[in-house]
Amino acid sequence: MQLDATIAAVVTGGASGLGAATARRLASHGVKVALFDLNEAAGEALAREIGGLFCAVDVTNEASVDAGFAKARAAHGQERVLVNCAGTGNAVKTASRDKATGEIKHFPLANFDRIIQINLVGTFRCIAKSAAGMLTLEPLADGERGAIVNTASVAAVDGQMGQASYSASKAGVAGMTLPIARDLMGEGIRVNTILPGIFDTPLLQGAPDNVKAALAASVPFPKRLGNPTEYAHLAETMITNGYFNGECVRLDGAIRMAPR
Repeated sequence: MQLDATIAAVVTGGASGLGAATARRLASHGVKVALFDLNEAAGEALAREIGGLFCAVDVTNEASVDAGFAKARAAHGQERVLVNCAGTGNAVKTASRDKATGEIKHFPLANFDRIIQINLVGTFRCIAKSAAGMLTLEPLADGERGAIVNTASVAAVDGQMGQASYSASKAGVAGMTLPIARDLMGEGIRVNTILPGIFDTPLLQGAPDNVKAALAASVPFPKRLGNPTEYAHLAETMITNGYFNGECVRLDGAIRMAPR
């Protein structure tokens, strides 16, 4: 698929981090970009910067997602590109003992469910609704109707202590990539997933410098945090390379996460 002003795109989690970098890259080719996010201030500012559209969307809420797609399509037309970057994480052991008091507690199940709802169900919700819209489009010259890029994590494969919910949600995103690509193969819609390693995103901005330095040093090469523009570059490749389909690709500087 060639990226130009005839193409509309939706980027979830588009107000910051990986999503913002991807939105900027798509817009640099003239693509009409709609940003789905809950951060209105950052989303509106980025939309003004790239000439796009901000839509206040909670991916865990079906009515909110429907309203977001309706707003985006009213402004830009049916999207041919969807990039799913909306997500969050937490770190709580499955069960643990307080060293001081001996109190035993387990992972709060409501918190586990929240991560699954945002990262996995929210991603699938946006895929299903976007793909249904793409089916209304006439195929391009090569028979393609659209391209979808999802965001998992290296934690899908080698999650650390306390990441049971996060790893489960991201493994789910990776695991559904091929079945969805097969579901949509007859309609000319491609589906791929990126598994980022340790990236310099807002999730890490609150960490002390020494912690970020240690994380960077743990990457085999290059010994630094990933740059969101590098994610955006791979997302663009997955969108524009018509033979890229049904794949889950690590983008991680060859890191393999230790237990902690």
